[in-house]
Amino acid sequence: QLQASGGGLVQPGGSLRLSCAASGFSLDDYTIGWFRQAPGKEREGVSCITSDKTPFYAQSVKGRFTISRDNAKNTVYLQMDNLKPDDTAVYYCATTHGLLISLRTTQYERWGQGTQVTVSS
Repeated sequence: QLQASGGGLVQPGGSLRLSCAASGFSLDDYTIGWFRQAPGKEREGVSCITSDKTPFYAQSVKGRFTISRDNAKNTVYLQMDNLKPDDTAVYYCATTHGLLISLRTTQYERWGQGTQVTVSS
């Protein structure tokens, strides 16, 4: 089971750190992706990190978001800085094959429940 947490309400320019924790299995051998879905829009990929800790970012978040993983805690993090109203969405984490670099939702197999991020003044 995957569980995303850490969402909330933040002002523009603020920061949040999301966590994706796994229970019942190890994340070590998986690529973990972060995705988001805003109301009325399709789910889109935000960032992913491979099993060997190679990160990848969507252009819209590059330079603002940082993905990392702590295998000892079986958790992946998404540090989100300089947040903008357009970042408002439900954020999800998901797993796929360990060395795959992809932000395509169709390539991810196991999904967690989302966490709401709202950026508003």
